[in-house]
Parts: sequence; C-alpha cells; structure tokens
Amino acid sequence: MALHILNSAPPYHEVNVHCCAKKSRFNKGHKAPSTATKYLNRVIATTASLLLSHYCMAQELEPRSYTNIPIGMHFLAAGIVHSEGDLSPAPTAPISNANLNIDAGVIGYAHTFDLMGDSSKFDIAASRVCYQGDSELNGEKVSADRCGYGDPTMRLTWNFLGAPALQAKDFAGWKQGLVVGTSLQITMPLGSYDKHKLLNSGSNRWVFRPGIGLSHRLGNWYYDVMASVRFYTDNKQYLVDTNLQQDPLYTVQGHLIYNLNRGHWLSLNANLFFGGETSKNTINSLDEQQNSRLGLTYSFPINQKNSIKLNASTGVITEYGNDFSTFGAFWQYRF
Repeated sequence: MALHILNSAPPYHEVNVHCCAKKSRFNKGHKAPSTATKYLNRVIATTASLLLSHYCMAQELEPRSYTNIPIGMHFLAAGIVHSEGDLSPAPTAPISNANLNIDAGVIGYAHTFDLMGDSSKFDIAASRVCYQGDSELNGEKVSADRCGYGDPTMRLTWNFLGAPALQAKDFAGWKQGLVVGTSLQITMPLGSYDKHKLLNSGSNRWVFRPGIGLSHRLGNWYYDVMASVRFYTDNKQYLVDTNLQQDPLYTVQGHLIYNLNRGHWLSLNANLFFGGETSKNTINSLDEQQNSRLGLTYSFPINQKNSIKLNASTGVITEYGNDFSTFGAFWQYRF
C-alpha cells in the first residue's frame, strides 16, 4: 500500500472504514442506537473495510513494479489521493445509498541497492487519511466523518533475473529484455485504531503480501504481469471484543506501458482480485470478492531530479465493495 515509488502506483494504505451511526453508543453523550442501526453499523463496517482494505490495497494497480533501476539511488515521494463511490455489500445486507469519500496524503521513501548481483529496492510509506461515509436502512441514516493515520507499509523487491545491479553511469548503456522479480510487502498495525469506534483508519492487524512479477520490453513497449497474495492476522478487538478473521486475498495484474521518451511514459492497467472472505467469531460473512479494476497512469519528468505522476482507476466488475473511482497525483524527488 504502499506508495509505490518508482512505479507510479496509487498509495494505498489500510483504511478500515467503520461508519458510525448517529446516536451511536460508541460516541459519548448519545443514546444507544436502535436494533436497525446496530445492524446497519456492522453491515457498513464489513463492506467498507473490504472496499478500503489497505486503502484499496487489494485493488491497487502497480505498473513498473519489477522494472530494473540503477542501484545506489534514493527517492522521496509525496502525493494526494481522492476516492469516492458506492458500497456493494453482501446479498444479505438490507442497506441502500451507501457511499464513501476519502482523501489521503501520503509520503514515502525508497532506496535501490545490490542484492546478490541483482537490483533490489526497499521502500516504506505512511499516510494521513480523511473519510466520510453514509448509508440508509428503512429511512434511518447513519454517517461518519473522521481523519486518522493509516497503517504504514514497507516492502522489499528483488529482481532476480534479467536485472543486473548497475550504477547510474553504467545503466545508460543497458537494454532491458525480460526481468523477473519477487517482493514481500508488510503492513504494520500502527495506524489510528479505537476498538470502541466503528470508524478507523488503522486495521489493528498485520498483513503479509508476497508477490512475483515480470516485465518485458519490446521496442518502446513494456508488458508487465504480476501476482500476489495477502495473508491477514486476526483483529481480536473488532468492535470491542469480536474476533475478525479474513481468508487470503489473491490479486493478478497486467500493464501495457508505452515509453514516450526517457522518464516519460503512459500505462494502461488492469487487475483481478478474488477471495478474502471475512468471518466474525467464526461466523462467515458471505463477502468473498471477485472484482476487477481498470486504470491509467501517466508519468513525466520536470527535470533530472523531479517528476510528476498522475493516475486514475475505476471498478469494472464488482461483486462486493469495489464500485468506486480513485484519482491520484504524486511528486517524486531523486537524490
């Protein structure tokens, strides 16, 4: 979820949006909610957390994740992301007009280095997120409006085939063919989380995401294909004392990239993600995902050290929780 420095992907950080009802017992000084409101709170909590797991981390589109890069370089990146759309709950959820709006600021750092003679990269990112959500059940409206810190992420990427570790002075004469790499991303439960609230920007659980991918160049075109899986630890403090569990979530991505000139490129992105059904105290939620997204990424240099990246994506096939659009703008500085 990270802020994928060097590949222009949207920064996606864990945002478990548990929309609070007005008059919720989780807000001091208010009356206890009705049975309908209690039920609706839980429905929104489930669908929203799926919609924005790792700030849409399962839905992320990451072109150039396994492209070779000169070693010994440092990068700083910062950006903003806006997401908005409807929730698509499980069939058993009797809710209507459910939607979310999210704005995030993200900062990240990356360093490239030599690992066993091949190029590698370590990156870390953190976010500040503000979000608003609401829905209706039989005319009763529940809503939330809050800001918090997302769970930070760190990732190690190793291009073990076709990507020799080269300094910048030697990299200019190198021509890419087929590059194959692997990565491990870890999401740390350090974001804002209050077990008494239905709305949280942190997830209160670890996420481990191993992945593998390849990048192939043919003239000015690059073709990227990658796959990953996310493993979740339990959140034993979901709504105070409920044990939230989630099955592994699988993602496959494809990217068609056209290199306009040095540092200037355009990418068409698509993905498919499936699995990830949740359960609460061992009771299945019937919310297994089978969704896909389509997006565009555009990157252009300002000078030798600075560049700008823009991206946009939207849901194409929606089973549960993916009916939204995302727009991002990022600045990257090399030093």
